[in-house]
Amino acid sequence: MINYFIKFKGEHLALPPKATIASIIFAWIGGFIAISSVAVLTNITNNPLLLGSFGASCVLLFGFPKSPFSQPRNVILGHFLSSLIGLIFYHFIGHEWWSLGLALATAISIMIATRTVHPPAGSNPVIVFLIGANWTFLLTPTLIGAIILVIVALFYINIDREQHYPSYWF
Repeated sequence: MINYFIKFKGEHLALPPKATIASIIFAWIGGFIAISSVAVLTNITNNPLLLGSFGASCVLLFGFPKSPFSQPRNVILGHFLSSLIGLIFYHFIGHEWWSLGLALATAISIMIATRTVHPPAGSNPVIVFLIGANWTFLLTPTLIGAIILVIVALFYINIDREQHYPSYWF
């Protein structure tokens, strides 16, 4: 039992290397452009395109564009599948604490099984339950918003001659 708690001390590995000022500013601008684009399009179209989890998606897209979690298939399908699962559990199982738990656990498992893990999308079932989302939530904000983020990332990240996004599609 003591050995279990000893693990809490960590492995004493070194911190990741510090980011350069240029990469921090580049990520800041990318996040600003991406989330602002979604917000502006929300205002122009009068359709809900913003999702709380998109902020965390921007962290991955613009701070860590080479991460498997940042690739287009992961961003788009991770958000889509997690919202779909949240909606299925919410509408067919009900608004219960255990239904939410099952929805989240299922979303995690499905993302892992389909190789579409996008950690920010894990919050989508929670959002579905919190707001009592209807089926249109799958299209707006989930799918269209995620696609907009990826499009902005494609154009913005590739401005930097030393970066290449995406690493892969499907």
